[in-house]
Amino acid sequence: MIELPAKVTITVDNENIVTVNGPKGTLSQQIHPEIKVVLEDNILTVERPTEQKRHKAMHGLYRALINNMVVGVTEGYKISLEIVGVGYKAVVNKNIFEFSLGYSHTIVFVVPEEVVVTAVTEKGKNPIVTLEGIDKQLVGQIAAKVKSLRPVEPYKGKGVRVLGEIVRRKAGKTASKK
Repeated sequence: MIELPAKVTITVDNENIVTVNGPKGTLSQQIHPEIKVVLEDNILTVERPTEQKRHKAMHGLYRALINNMVVGVTEGYKISLEIVGVGYKAVVNKNIFEFSLGYSHTIVFVVPEEVVVTAVTEKGKNPIVTLEGIDKQLVGQIAAKVKSLRPVEPYKGKGVRVLGEIVRRKAGKTASKK
């Protein structure tokens, strides 16, 4: 059961495609034909045909996906990434990232237009890259790809991480000799 905010409208067509319109944009999702989506009095319910494990799993999945679409078109999603390391930089030109992450070359990363990208570099602090958009899956996938460009290593803690992420540090070789 999902309660719809005031400015959100949902339509379900004959092919079971759910379309959510809101102040920030429009999202749509194909729903499995066995799952029914019912809209009554600004309350959306997802119904399953049987109590089989497969139907229960699909019921929860599609209910969560529709709820994520409703939240996305009303509030949006935002992920901030911190780039930790001496000389590590991120520059944004429109929707093109240019990363300098300690490799012999710069990494160019093109971001889809649905996601808004900003990079802030303050003196004495690590660069912070912010990804914003209405599609939770797309924003999360782009954040994961950016993190995979330079994963955080456990000895010095250098790399790309989510802002506020705690990295467990390991002792080096000298700690084991004592």
